[in-house]
Amino acid sequence: MTKRSGILFAVCVAVAGLVTAVPPPATADAGARPAAAHLRWTGCATKAYPRLQCSTVSAPLDHDDPSGRRITLALSRVPHTAKKSQGPLLVNPGGPGGSGLTMAGFVASALPEEVAAQYDVIGFDPRGVGRSRPALDCVPRYFAPVRPGSVPGSPAAERANRDRTRSFAEACGRRYPDLLPFLDTVSAAKDLDVIRRATGARQINYFGYSYGTYLGAVYAKLFPERVRRLVLDSNVDPDDVWYDANIAQDLAFDARHKAFTAWVAKHDATYRLGTGPAEVERAWYAMRAAVERRPAGGKVGPSELEDTFLPGGYYDGYWPRLAGAFAAYANDGDQDALVEAYERFGAVDAEGDNGYSVYVAVQCRDARWPPFWNTWLGDSRRVHAKAPFFTWNNNWYNAPCADWPVAPLNPVRVSNRALGPVLLFQATDDAATPYQGGVTLHRRLHGSSLVVEQGGGNHGITLGGNDCLDSYLADYLAKGVVPRARHGRDIADAVCPRTPEPEPEPLADAPAAKTVRRTDSGSRGALLHRMLGTRA
Repeated sequence: MTKRSGILFAVCVAVAGLVTAVPPPATADAGARPAAAHLRWTGCATKAYPRLQCSTVSAPLDHDDPSGRRITLALSRVPHTAKKSQGPLLVNPGGPGGSGLTMAGFVASALPEEVAAQYDVIGFDPRGVGRSRPALDCVPRYFAPVRPGSVPGSPAAERANRDRTRSFAEACGRRYPDLLPFLDTVSAAKDLDVIRRATGARQINYFGYSYGTYLGAVYAKLFPERVRRLVLDSNVDPDDVWYDANIAQDLAFDARHKAFTAWVAKHDATYRLGTGPAEVERAWYAMRAAVERRPAGGKVGPSELEDTFLPGGYYDGYWPRLAGAFAAYANDGDQDALVEAYERFGAVDAEGDNGYSVYVAVQCRDARWPPFWNTWLGDSRRVHAKAPFFTWNNNWYNAPCADWPVAPLNPVRVSNRALGPVLLFQATDDAATPYQGGVTLHRRLHGSSLVVEQGGGNHGITLGGNDCLDSYLADYLAKGVVPRARHGRDIADAVCPRTPEPEPEPLADAPAAKTVRRTDSGSRGALLHRMLGTRA
């Protein structure tokens, strides 16, 4: 990651030029009907999003059998207010398994008012998710504490985790044998076209984060003539779907965890955990060993601790509260502070159970996984030696795919020369979708433009408070304008400075972490990252 970042900075410091994109021509669709024939929108306003509307649309479970069983997709919308509309803008927060209903309200409120006014911003719960029906939940409370420790210190410990993940796969197969063959990215992409037809639009605009970038790229491959504008933020590497992508995550999240410990060390006057990153890192692993011996508050063992600190790898706005809980436990033995942090960042509720079930179902179905368990073990041992923070936890999170009851498909080759200009955003130090994914997708989508946040480590970078990034997004959505690099050898078409790291939050004298000022809860970045979630 560091090497790539350095190369990127060297070749991309030139000021990017701008070119006006011409959207691909609208193509007549014989199946399109007026919107009124398909969708009935009703008010579902929230305090935060008073103009939000909701609807549903029916889609085939099996798109190759359109007269067969149907499923229901839940939709949300903030309608356009400008005299002239640019059509529907479908938004997706990632996953797979992420609910997108609130996303419509967030995007419509976070974009400049004059840009949002031109679009019907539409969110949706993908098949199997949230308010769409049927919704999956293979094993309720699968993540209830205290789970077995992720790092297997003995054959018995490894068997305990292995048996647990195998039982999850078996439970999914028993509960949803008729649904699992149709939970995959291609089916979800075809659902997007059902939504398009239901709106009466000949083309859609699409804005996806994280896994939503892969969903958007697959849709564009299947229906290139139906794509008007396409924004992809924090990009899945389409060449690594999905086993290799998870190994890349293991290494990248370890690097982000080291960035966190370096930040804590820089603010030792506040947290008193060490003046150097290595010292802070030793303190963190000592905390992990302590909760393995005695889970904090009877809830936070080593697996729960990893789950609690993992969101800090997605969004550094969480670092002050995580550091406060870390300091409270390490310095004062305050177990309540660690439990509070776990309940805030790591605990999984019923919505999370649903999201995980869909995550596993889609990833296991989308592509082949190693057929031999020894491959999983060998890779995890090798990577853990370099990257101990997340590797085993991630292994067990994805391990149901080793026993999945439905045969895998082949990943879609998303290379595409049939699109108008596409706009990609990527942070150089993103851990969930490492930087190379943005470069690869940029090369696969001919004529796309790549905007890079140099030195940024957050996952999901537009509409999170970086004015430079957001200006490129607004120009593209408003006028079809994308940046173009001045030199063909440049990787990126534009480079933005990173969003500044957070400042530490002062702690009360005692108990240490309970009166931390909660500035992470109301910022735009925090709102965005709560919707994007983790494991995306």
